[in-house]
Amino acid sequence: MDFPVIVAGGGPVGLATAYELQSRGIQVLLVERNASTTRHPKMDVTNGRSMELFRRFGLAEAIRDVAVPRSSPMDVVWVTRLSEWVLARFAYPNVDEWRDEIRRVNDGAQPLEPYMRLSQVVLEPTLRALLEQSPHVEVRFGWSFEHFDDDGESVHVTLREVATGRLEKKRCALLAGCDGGGSLVRERLGFSWEGEHNVARFYMVHFRSEARDLLQRFGIAWHYQSPTGSTLIAQDDREIWTLHCLLPEDAASEDIDPAQLVFDALGREIPIEVIQANPWSPHLVLSTGYGRGRVWLAGDAVHQVIPTGGYGMNTGIGDAADLAWKFAAVLEGWGGPLLLSSIEAERRPVGAGVVKASGGHMQVRFEIAKAYDPIIHEATPEGAAARMKYGKLISSLGNLENEARGVELGYRYRHSPIVCAEGDEPGWTARDYVPSTWPGARAPHVFLEDGTAIFDLFGPWFTLLRFTDASAEPLLDAARLRNVPVELLDVRDEKAHAIYERDFILIRPDQHVAWRGNVMPDDPLAVVDRVRGAAQ
Repeated sequence: MDFPVIVAGGGPVGLATAYELQSRGIQVLLVERNASTTRHPKMDVTNGRSMELFRRFGLAEAIRDVAVPRSSPMDVVWVTRLSEWVLARFAYPNVDEWRDEIRRVNDGAQPLEPYMRLSQVVLEPTLRALLEQSPHVEVRFGWSFEHFDDDGESVHVTLREVATGRLEKKRCALLAGCDGGGSLVRERLGFSWEGEHNVARFYMVHFRSEARDLLQRFGIAWHYQSPTGSTLIAQDDREIWTLHCLLPEDAASEDIDPAQLVFDALGREIPIEVIQANPWSPHLVLSTGYGRGRVWLAGDAVHQVIPTGGYGMNTGIGDAADLAWKFAAVLEGWGGPLLLSSIEAERRPVGAGVVKASGGHMQVRFEIAKAYDPIIHEATPEGAAARMKYGKLISSLGNLENEARGVELGYRYRHSPIVCAEGDEPGWTARDYVPSTWPGARAPHVFLEDGTAIFDLFGPWFTLLRFTDASAEPLLDAARLRNVPVELLDVRDEKAHAIYERDFILIRPDQHVAWRGNVMPDDPLAVVDRVRGAAQ
């Protein structure tokens, strides 16, 4: 066996998958067809859930150090044009302010980590540099995945060096397909897309400019949006910006002057350097499968969404966390035959949920665009009245795409074969996250009385959380019998106990609840076999 795991794809999902695997002592070969990390600004926010997952391995602050300053807000502002008037503003705290709020409220309904404004252009080289320091990872950029054969015992993978065309054969125990929307791994598995392609036509201009007198005319903001269909994204709050413009159906993208497109959207000319410009079309699609046998998929290889809501990469980070611990458990020898198939059972419904949510957010933008009237650009009483009316419409429609905490934190593995399911599922909405330890849900974050975050006390594998003096030995003995690594965590904190709802909670490596109860289970071995994927 050349490598226990080969990861195809060196974007953020592939890099995160490899990082988690190596953190568990698994040797990994990561291949990426491009010669370097991306120069394309595909992502500009890492949500709180992704930051929680990065925090488990001590990455959160290292990533924040290369991100937009912690003091920058995440405001979303609607303007007629930046050179004209504000229509509506959705104000959000910066990282430091939100951290203060999370600690002050401490009700279980908050993420442990605030969101972070960070371009994928910055995230990828940061993760790559960290991986290249690991003795457990071989990183090969400029190598493409070509083909695989899964013989049931191992996976035979063909790789190609892009610069020379030279082929290499490698053998691994497991293959992770993190190779993006055009995934060859997905194609070789025979899966297709369900959903809608080319939902709209956009043109992107990524540019450099220090004309902050205009670009920050109404203060620092993450997004400046216009009813005409343009969104200006501040990538670093200094000099790097990205403009996305909705194109009319009959517009010829080859005739577009990128600089002029920027000037028209902003309302006047400014000094700019165009870094990259191209048309693009988003999709709302879900793969018909997430894998089989020894080959499994994650990220854009299985779901593609409109950027509204920032669900693409962030859902991919969740995919990576799920896939990686299960791969590692199988390689450690205690993961059962249902563990790998649970990847699809758990993550495909999450993918379907974000496809639906992303499409709903885009419909709000389309509704705003339909109400557009050029009179809002006029410096007249009629123009002022139209702007007030338009602003009220935008405010009433809201900005759920950046407030959907239920989507980000509240997804549940309802039909998982490795969760000890219960009935009476708690209510759920896209906007609100209600803390719960209902099996399959993400465990709630809470600070204990001494100020420690409970997440920081969880072990690297399973954690049995105990709020009582009753014995936990039956479940711990069963875990030892099956060689399943479980750490006992004793907590005596009334507030945390109330939020966690039961005396005993078994937490998975990805911080989701596997089982809970007020007493030890009648058949502890059956619980352990279920959560390790070996239930009959």
